[in-house]
Amino acid sequence: MVASGIFFMCIFAILALVTTNLRNARLLQKEWANAGLLMADYSQTNQLTEGNDSGDFGELYPGYRWDSETVLLMTNGFFQVDYVVTLPKGSGGTGLTKLSAHLYRPDSQASR
Repeated sequence: MVASGIFFMCIFAILALVTTNLRNARLLQKEWANAGLLMADYSQTNQLTEGNDSGDFGELYPGYRWDSETVLLMTNGFFQVDYVVTLPKGSGGTGLTKLSAHLYRPDSQASR
């Protein structure tokens, strides 16, 4: 009984140590900015306009840049929105991420 108790105390101590190390490793992982953040915000707008736009994520993701292009596909208000997020140099990423979506906004006016 005493040997079983000592064995289980050691097992639980090892499991607690492994859990703590996994949690700390997860906290060290850097999150990457992606175009989904931008697209979610942009899809909430009621009216779209054709054109290009660019910017950065500010202090949320320093060094990341984004570019967007909105194109009217049909005269009835069917738009294609493309986002490209450029990763900062030395981040270990592939360079950029892309996201495209089609949005229907019949009240939007074409800039042509």
